[in-house]
Amino acid sequence: MHITEPITRLTIATLNQGKLVEIKRLLAGMPIEILSLLSLTNPAEVEETGGTFAENAELKASQYAQMTGTYTLADDSGLEVAALGGRPGVHSARYGGAETGFDQKMAMILAELADSGSADRSARFVCSMAIADPSGRIVHRADGICSGRIAPQPCGNGGFGYDPIFVPDGHNGTFGELSAAVKHEISHRARALAEIMPFLRDNTAL
Repeated sequence: MHITEPITRLTIATLNQGKLVEIKRLLAGMPIEILSLLSLTNPAEVEETGGTFAENAELKASQYAQMTGTYTLADDSGLEVAALGGRPGVHSARYGGAETGFDQKMAMILAELADSGSADRSARFVCSMAIADPSGRIVHRADGICSGRIAPQPCGNGGFGYDPIFVPDGHNGTFGELSAAVKHEISHRARALAEIMPFLRDNTAL
């Protein structure tokens, strides 16, 4: 979508420190001042009421852009496990309850897989990203997918979220074991951002 003002500042709409660090690293070198919701005083939380990752990304981008008065990038991402009918999906962050830690969430998924009786451990991480202008209008959106499988047990202390139980295709280690450099090349978030980058490059110096 065409915009009339160059993007000089971009708010990353997350309070997840791990996600913020990952996105900032992927955007390194862009001539844009990167801001975050952490700079706001008690930012209101945008409810993820959408039925898809894309709808939630657009909701958050639009509403946080209006709150901050800046171009805003938001994402919604999660883990889809084939044998569990795509669960936890859009409920990944709140699976088992918002207060449930990811150690417990991963244990739940491993237990549900065992109970399913299925030998299929295929899974994928999905990410949808959206950028809204300061008025809240969505000006760009992209998706990224990283396919793989669920490990027998959590391994590694790297990354965040479900990373310790996800083994991406072409690798033997989980995202919790692989280096940040490898993850930033192949992750669902990296792939979505790769689709976003041409739009940002085209609109930083109109």
